[in-house]
Amino acid sequence: MNAIYQKSRTECQDPDPCLSPLHRQTRRHFFERCGLGLGSIALSEMLARETQGALPAGDPMTPRRSHQTARAKNVIFLFMAGGPSQLELFEDKPRLREFHGQLPPESLVAGKRFAFLPKDAKLLGGQREFATYGEARMTLSDLLPHHRKIVDEVTWLRGMKTDVFNHGPAKLFMNTGFQVPGRPCLGSWVTYGIGSESRDLPGFVVLQSGPRGPRAGNALWSAGFLPSSYQGVPFRGSGDPILNLANPRGIDAARQGEFFDLVGTLNRERLGVTGDPEIATRLSAYEMAYRMQSSSPELMDLSGESQATLDLYGATKGGNGYANNCLLARRLVERGVRFVQLYHTNWDHHGGPTENLDKHLPEICREIDQASAALVLDLKQRGLLDDTIVLWGGEFGRTPMGEVRDGGAGGRDHHIDAFTMWIAGGGFKAGKIHGSSDDFGYEVTDGAVHVHDLHATILHQLGFDHERLTHRFQGRDFRLTDVHGKVVREILG
Repeated sequence: MNAIYQKSRTECQDPDPCLSPLHRQTRRHFFERCGLGLGSIALSEMLARETQGALPAGDPMTPRRSHQTARAKNVIFLFMAGGPSQLELFEDKPRLREFHGQLPPESLVAGKRFAFLPKDAKLLGGQREFATYGEARMTLSDLLPHHRKIVDEVTWLRGMKTDVFNHGPAKLFMNTGFQVPGRPCLGSWVTYGIGSESRDLPGFVVLQSGPRGPRAGNALWSAGFLPSSYQGVPFRGSGDPILNLANPRGIDAARQGEFFDLVGTLNRERLGVTGDPEIATRLSAYEMAYRMQSSSPELMDLSGESQATLDLYGATKGGNGYANNCLLARRLVERGVRFVQLYHTNWDHHGGPTENLDKHLPEICREIDQASAALVLDLKQRGLLDDTIVLWGGEFGRTPMGEVRDGGAGGRDHHIDAFTMWIAGGGFKAGKIHGSSDDFGYEVTDGAVHVHDLHATILHQLGFDHERLTHRFQGRDFRLTDVHGKVVREILG
């Protein structure tokens, strides 16, 4: 027997053992010939999606039904980080000017706490020029000339209220309904509830502009205790949207495919054993990164945008700033991304040589005014505003009392009891002014909308009952609105 075996080996011309043709197949050859290589799998998925309109089973971003009929399907949140001054932008208060330099009535400030104001802080009358615009007769200052074009397209929320007066906790509260890290944000709850229609881009994208990032950082777009598939993905405004998205030097498509095949197999085996949703997130991330190598260059390439569109936003090809981010937000929702959040800093105008109302507020208004209005107008003319909610605002407003730092020009402290935001599209009433504040802009007198109410109303327009959109964690059912919130039906169309 050994002799026969030796003879057969000698007669074999291949230096390897004489194996059957099937045994001679390498793993790479097998996948190439059977049509199951990485590229073939991706192509098959894309073709199946185009013909059937379905996402792969098990994908955490697979679109799902909401609790009720939805009026909107996408959200763009324009977050003005730092707290814009409603008294310089939206609220003309003649009585505040009349009592400029005087102490506020004790009845207003008794028992109130502020971030920085001393007890003897005096009222600061606004110095901007105001006029009313549109059929809505909304008051706007001279700092927002482009907003005049959208007065009758948005709902003006002039009775906003929040609970938290320091930046980081207040930003968390506006985004997650809670003032400490660890809770899911609005974008995470939305994608957790209804997934995303985008196959080739993340369901929740974050874009940033301004001199620095927002206080509280990535906790603002965290998925908290939800699976991390639903956290926001920060994009850069130009070039590759995510660092290291392209293959490293020396790694071609074939080697990348081998890596993805092997790691994917190991992850799927482990997922089958443990059922850990974070492994599913990892699988989804690898697959998304592969698809984004093709989809992201097309997304970031503005060469297909007309010059008229670029001029509308004030954007530039290859540019990187708030205007370009607004245009990218439109392009993202066009491609099925469910939730896009823009952060622009810095709106924290306390006074002093670097953060005052006289010089620095006009500068930042020029950075955002045109593009914010353009986004609403562009979505409308493309037929996208009906099912896209656009929300504009910060974590709180500014006090009627003035603040001066380092002997510089004046500013205002953080104010939680009355401020202004606006919301457009997605079934909200166009040209509606909701809410008002007292003669000093200190307290809401009519139409109060708490942050929890705002969240409940946005979820309602997306088809959710905010009391039923829950996730069980540590023995308790959590929700975005906690045990609060009501739908503000007066502002719905």
